[in-house]
Amino acid sequence: MRAVTVDSVPASPAVTEADTPRPEAGELLVKVAAASLNGIDVVTAAGYLQGMMEHRFPLVLGKDFAGTVEALGEGVEGFAVGDAVFGVVMKPYLGAGSLAQYVTVPAGHGVTRIPAGVTTGDAGALGLAGATAVRSLDAVALAEGETVLISGASGGVGALAVQLAAARGATVIATARPGDQADFVTGLTDAAVHIVDFTGDLQAQVRAIAPDGVNAVLHLAGDGAALAPLLRPGGQLASATGLSQDDVKGHDVSVHTIMGNPDSQILTSLAEQVASGALRVPVTATYPLEQAAQAFAAFGTSTPGKIAVSCA
Repeated sequence: MRAVTVDSVPASPAVTEADTPRPEAGELLVKVAAASLNGIDVVTAAGYLQGMMEHRFPLVLGKDFAGTVEALGEGVEGFAVGDAVFGVVMKPYLGAGSLAQYVTVPAGHGVTRIPAGVTTGDAGALGLAGATAVRSLDAVALAEGETVLISGASGGVGALAVQLAAARGATVIATARPGDQADFVTGLTDAAVHIVDFTGDLQAQVRAIAPDGVNAVLHLAGDGAALAPLLRPGGQLASATGLSQDDVKGHDVSVHTIMGNPDSQILTSLAEQVASGALRVPVTATYPLEQAAQAFAAFGTSTPGKIAVSCA
């Protein structure tokens, strides 16, 4: 099969021939129609996860997938050949990724059916970013009427978090560059979104909107420690980029380190919101599998939203 691989790390991803995987017991073999890029794909290729997770070479990159069940491993129940499914590759090692024509995934975690009304392209860009956004908002227990600062609002996770936070009735303050990036973020929802320029005096801009500080911060980009002073005492900060409690010593705030953990319940809920029109998957560019190098280059230039890859 054709796949996006690296033979070592750090290395530049390339489209190569790879062995088509076979489903082991408890796994599905999925013929991938669509996938997308996430930060973990970039940091894996850059070698930043060496020593943190097992790497199996040639390493196929990719976490998100959407496609059709091609075969069932021994003991799999609840799925049938031909089912349209999507999700996130959840394996204890790196190397069996979804930026390929086929992928094997555990049937019991990280995969669910694509509901009617959701395109394959949207499903293939929803799983990891959507689950990270949901778990971040749940970690800070964001409630109606509260104010949340979303740092990195124009990224894949941030663009979904803006919509989900607004749907909870929160006041959303989002970081974005003036111009196209800000327009992208304000266009995500009909609710009012306050834009602050992260290249300027962030504290002054946020305090002008929330003089007493914000209730919660979602740290998806930038200097997380610099965001802690923007919280009111007792505030909650969820970080998807590794910030810990030790990084905000001296501040009366609680830090939650977020892992996506996209279980089937979260995936199903997200897909149902997309099907109903309540949530929009912010795909802004789609590349064919053979142009994966260009997709990675676009990701590196901070293209807003999600970058999708067509694998069919």
